[in-house]
Amino acid sequence: MVSISQFLTDGTVFPDSQPIPEVSLREKGRDRGQELGDRVNLGVCVTIHGHFYQPPRENPYLNEIERQPSAAPFHNWNERIYHECYRPNAFARVLNDRGEIVGIINNFEYLSFNIGPTLMGWLERYDRQVYQRIIEADRKSCKRLGGHGNAIAQVYNHIIMPLANERDKYTQIRWGKADFKSRFGRDPEGMWLAETAIDYPTVEALINEGIKFTILAPSQAQTCRPIATEDNPDPEWYDVADSSIDPARPYRCFIADGRYLDIFFYDGPISSDMGFSDALNSSYDLSERLAHAIHTDERPSQIISVATDGETFGHHKGGTEKTLAYAFLREFPDRGWNISNFGHYLSQHPPTWEVQLKPLTAWSCAHGVGRWQEDCGCASGGEWHQKWRRPLRDALNHLRDELVDIYETQGYEMFQDPWKARDEYVEVINNRSWDTVDRFLSRHQTHPLEPSEQINALRLLEMQRHALLMFTSCGWFFEEISRPEGTQILRYASRAIELAREVTGKDLETDFLSQLAQAPSNVDIFETGAGVYEKNVISSQVSLEQVVAHFAISSLFNSYPTTHQGLSITQDKSSPLDKDFFLYCYLVEQQDYQLQRMGSLTLAVGEINLTSEVTREGGHFVFAVLHLGGWDFHCCVQPFSNRRSYLSVKESLFNALQQASAAHVILGMAEWFGDQTFSLDDLFAEDRLRIMTLLSQETLNRVDQLYTQVYRDNYGVLRAFHRDNMPPPAELQVAASMALSQRCFSLLNGLKPENFASPEGFNLLLELEAIAKEAESLHCRLTIPDGQDLLERLTLLGFWEVLENNDPASLNCHLERLERLIDLACTLQVGLCLTRCQELYFSYLHHKIIPRCFGIPTSALNGSEGTDTLESEETPSQITLDLPQSRRLLRLGQILAIDVSLWLERLE
Repeated sequence: MVSISQFLTDGTVFPDSQPIPEVSLREKGRDRGQELGDRVNLGVCVTIHGHFYQPPRENPYLNEIERQPSAAPFHNWNERIYHECYRPNAFARVLNDRGEIVGIINNFEYLSFNIGPTLMGWLERYDRQVYQRIIEADRKSCKRLGGHGNAIAQVYNHIIMPLANERDKYTQIRWGKADFKSRFGRDPEGMWLAETAIDYPTVEALINEGIKFTILAPSQAQTCRPIATEDNPDPEWYDVADSSIDPARPYRCFIADGRYLDIFFYDGPISSDMGFSDALNSSYDLSERLAHAIHTDERPSQIISVATDGETFGHHKGGTEKTLAYAFLREFPDRGWNISNFGHYLSQHPPTWEVQLKPLTAWSCAHGVGRWQEDCGCASGGEWHQKWRRPLRDALNHLRDELVDIYETQGYEMFQDPWKARDEYVEVINNRSWDTVDRFLSRHQTHPLEPSEQINALRLLEMQRHALLMFTSCGWFFEEISRPEGTQILRYASRAIELAREVTGKDLETDFLSQLAQAPSNVDIFETGAGVYEKNVISSQVSLEQVVAHFAISSLFNSYPTTHQGLSITQDKSSPLDKDFFLYCYLVEQQDYQLQRMGSLTLAVGEINLTSEVTREGGHFVFAVLHLGGWDFHCCVQPFSNRRSYLSVKESLFNALQQASAAHVILGMAEWFGDQTFSLDDLFAEDRLRIMTLLSQETLNRVDQLYTQVYRDNYGVLRAFHRDNMPPPAELQVAASMALSQRCFSLLNGLKPENFASPEGFNLLLELEAIAKEAESLHCRLTIPDGQDLLERLTLLGFWEVLENNDPASLNCHLERLERLIDLACTLQVGLCLTRCQELYFSYLHHKIIPRCFGIPTSALNGSEGTDTLESEETPSQITLDLPQSRRLLRLGQILAIDVSLWLERLE
């Protein structure tokens, strides 16, 4: 039996459609041979490669992605693309000609892919289920293709390798390899280069690090020829600088000492059509496009490979993950094509040709790598110049070199080999537990490090991490330095500068700003890169005092746990718990906390220990925060000095509060804490928005009451207008919509998963149905915050209860409740998304639903697609349903757009 929590978090709960058997491919190809003519070729291997990547977007101080309004309705762009691309490909639908689901497969099992390490780290935190599906897909492809998995590695944070110095090249490769192995459990065979940018030093670095192959654009090849043999010791070189290289075979790229890197060149025109034209309109169109690339000569094998941004499949081109799914499951096998990957093809067909590369190239710039260092004209559109690119590159290069000097000077005092320590620091980035950090430092230290030395050691390593992140390619890709991507790499530079200052006291910022002043912005308000830095970057820096102030102000609205019982009694609230907690990446230990309200005034005074999870830096602080009502907060923070002083501060401030005088409290805070203060504006964006919403709630409640009263007083009048088909006064219509929306919202919040199946839940459902009908009759479009999310979770729970129900006698009740809930969601027009319900139902269809409906064992369903591997303790005879129940259960599949027509026909 699988629990609902496992269902939501464990990717192994869902079986896929049956794997594509290699033997059947050949038979299907022969069956369609006459139809497809000469294009059927059993030596054809098809490889579609997706480069899945998003730039790192985390706040350098908080290690969390902050809200990005441009990604609305989602929190940030990673989350939006996850919903549009990453999850749909992990659960890709195979549809029939009626748009009904006949299969759900994991596209990653058949798609060659790389996923940026920073994106994989985010996916692991955001949705463990999809993350595990991707890992499992690679494991299954390894099993299917002789140990050669679909996943390949990527240079760590997408820097342009030819523009990196030698040390950074190697760290990017080593971090990419280590991250890959920690996730996929094997060493990578291939590696994706950011923007496929390459030069011969990069080739040599890949070879030295054991990488077997990479993937390039056809425009990056200069010349090629057959590899010399005894029969042909000096074959002729062919000029392919015009992108005319044959992409249907692998090539070997030799360096001076005879070692080599194997290279696949993807088919340029088809790849371009996938990204920018209509090749993905249907799986048939895609297959036809690929078919025209097949050579009809006598070669025994050939690889037809294409490569594009993985986000093309679902994000850039909505729904095209279904195109891939049907192609993998039907179109490609029917044509007799083997679905392979680069490592597998290479193992069976080593290169017989060699290639020489152009000196400095990338797939997205016609000017070598100009897009990342000069005003070459390559951008995302518009007429803005890119004269800022070269000064930005020069400023960051200069900063990098200064950081290298600091790292080596300070690093050799603490690390046996600072550069080896940096190369292995990726294991800490992926797991910042104290045990992991202690083991890392113990392995690399020159002597047992004191706590202050440990902090500086970690600061140095973080300084180097941010020095790498500040070269993420996206910062130059577009047309303007002040875009989010350019601002983000400057934030990384700022953090590296701050860490260097904390270790050495040296100020690198002034010189950096003077160089950024040479980078002209296209936006008048910024003028130069220095303006971008001053307006967008400095304002986002975070101090330890600001973290304390954030805790202090938000504590008025949160019940934070505490590690120790407070030294004083909290008069209005107290919630001590025996555990630490994290505020973003900071460990908080509350030593004392006291809060008191006096009329409209609220005062909190506290003492906390704060420790960074990243660098272990921190401090012991005291704070006082006064809320004067509304948006007005006055917060002060200072280091803890001694117990007597703290108790004196607290007593003094609460005595002042007893006078109900805000002025006296503020004067007391100024006397004890000094002039520096924090307000609501200093909160981090997430909590600021939440608190602003809470502060608005009282006003909104009054407005809701007013609307409700207007609606009640004028209900008859409003009814009369609608009865006579006359447009009602807008004010009355708005009042009705707002009043009914508020009633519906309140009832939905009362309909919790824990009471959904109870009589109380059923009564709430009846009330909601009545409101929905009332709103429909008055032509009201209800606005229900979080209504979609809540109804989706309840619907999923409803399906779970129906499918896991082993008592036919109670099944009707569960079915009725679920059907009414779905009808309610449709009436409320909340935009119900049933994808997870589809996945759950489909995973049970052949294992439980059909056996229950027909009283037959699963083994009797010969070769049915989607056969589930979940084990059941019940025998079919114990759970056989009657005819009406069977019809209702199968019609739920129809509601979910799952093809159950065959089974419904058999019931008739």
